[in-house]
Amino acid sequence: MQLNYFAFGSNLSSARLLRRLPRARVACVAILDRHELCWRKNGRDNSGKCDLAFTDKPEDLVYGVVYQMTAAEQQTLDRIESAGYGYQRRDVSVITLTGDILEAFTYFALDIDHRKQPYRWYKEHVLRGALEHEFPADYIEGIRATPSIDDQDAARHARELSIYLEE
Repeated sequence: MQLNYFAFGSNLSSARLLRRLPRARVACVAILDRHELCWRKNGRDNSGKCDLAFTDKPEDLVYGVVYQMTAAEQQTLDRIESAGYGYQRRDVSVITLTGDILEAFTYFALDIDHRKQPYRWYKEHVLRGALEHEFPADYIEGIRATPSIDDQDAARHARELSIYLEE
C-alpha cells in the first residue's frame, strides 16, 4: 500500500527526499489551503525550519509535493523528522492542481520560535524544490524573500548542498 506524503519544506527538493528515501516517487504538486508557510520551527541546530500555520483563510495556500511511499518508508521518515527534530506527523487533505482531493500525511512543528531564521543551505533546499516543481512565481519569490542566516558550521553547509553537485 502506498501512502501520500505532503512535503512543503526542505523535502520539496527531490534530491534531498530521494537521498533519504530512494524508492519514494513524486506523485504530484498539491496545495494545503487555509495554511501559510512559516520558518518558525526551532531546529536542533538553532535555526528556523519550515512549518505550517493554520490561518483559516481560504486565500492562504501552501504549495507542496506529494510523494508516494510505503509504510516502512514512512517509519523511516518519521524517525528523520520526529526523533529529536520536534515535528509531529498529522493527516491532511490536500488539493492537486487538477482539483482532486488527496489524503496525505505531513509534519507540524512542536517546538516553535518566531525569532528563528533558516540557514541559507536550508532555504536553498526549499527554493530548489519550489523551482524544480514549477510552483507559481509569486510563491517562489516569497521563498526567495525569506531572510536567512549563514551557518557557522561550514562543513555542514557544504555537506547539505553537495547533493546538487551530482545533478
